[in-house]
Amino acid sequence: MLKAIDFFCGAGGLTRGLLNAGISVVSGFDIDEASKETYEKNNKPSKFHAVDVCALDLGQLRKLTRLRSFSDVVFVGCAPCQPFSQQRKSGPAKHSATLLLGFGRLVQAARPRAVLIENVPGMARVRGYSTFRRFTRLLETLGYKISFDILDAKHFGVPQTRRRLVLVALKDLQPTLPSQVFGTERRPFRTVRDAIEHFPEMEAGEIHENVFNHVTASITEVNLERLRHTPHDGGDRRAWPKRLFLDCHKGDYKGHTDVYGRMAWDQPAPTLTGRCHSISNGRYGHPEQDRAISLREAAALQSFPDRYEFVGTNKHVALQIGNAVPVRFAEYLGRHLVKLLSESRKNTKRSKAA
Repeated sequence: MLKAIDFFCGAGGLTRGLLNAGISVVSGFDIDEASKETYEKNNKPSKFHAVDVCALDLGQLRKLTRLRSFSDVVFVGCAPCQPFSQQRKSGPAKHSATLLLGFGRLVQAARPRAVLIENVPGMARVRGYSTFRRFTRLLETLGYKISFDILDAKHFGVPQTRRRLVLVALKDLQPTLPSQVFGTERRPFRTVRDAIEHFPEMEAGEIHENVFNHVTASITEVNLERLRHTPHDGGDRRAWPKRLFLDCHKGDYKGHTDVYGRMAWDQPAPTLTGRCHSISNGRYGHPEQDRAISLREAAALQSFPDRYEFVGTNKHVALQIGNAVPVRFAEYLGRHLVKLLSESRKNTKRSKAA
């Protein structure tokens, strides 16, 4: 069975998807020790190691994974994306920016059979000799062939619009990226309704007794009134009476209308972030109920199975969910990787026979 190591694993969305694709994920590495219980609870027998990838060396990697060689192992990772994300407000993020290069240093030392990374599209758009360009140049220097492009998770069965940069690198075969599966008349996009309609009704600030992580954030009275004036099924703040306008939205403001908006039942959800349980941070209002989506509903929109249990404070669980690679997306990437490596083996056998 193909083995993998998941760097920057967080709560395990990428790991879970790869496991579903038949790949044995030996270990997950992440500096956020608070994600350990969630990761190991849902991804047995994969082990979580609370380690800064930039401080990890080859000897430690061998010891922690109990692998002496990585020549038949896939290195996968989704480095924290703050330096490249449009969500970042301002200020440097030097440590985060070096994480991808830290990952590259481990690739250089271990020489795994394949590399897979997933990140925000902005990573590849940074001008000049950027972190991403240095990373791809390193891979090419090491003899890897590379393919990368922007893929949208909704094309792979995730009920959410989530555009991501995906890179695959192989040693002995020019890789390809998976073709979209959903978004045709025969296989339409999965929607908010598909993902969350089956969950019990909730009020703001409620914890459901029988559905794990079905927890909703409290809402102030004025925000509750705003939600009541927001039309169901995709409505937004433009329907509010003027007395409920936020100061920043008064006058001639014509900006985004997602904040405090409701999701639409029969469309994919907007991109979820680490604050996806709060109506003031995006279009995270429930399509009908006067509340933000629950943590359980957010997990479903990230295509986590309902049995996947998140452990931690509500704030940290929201981060675990919002920062994760959607499970179904990861599974399709994993299946494609297995197919590529099977083709690679066949090519190697043909070369030896010749």
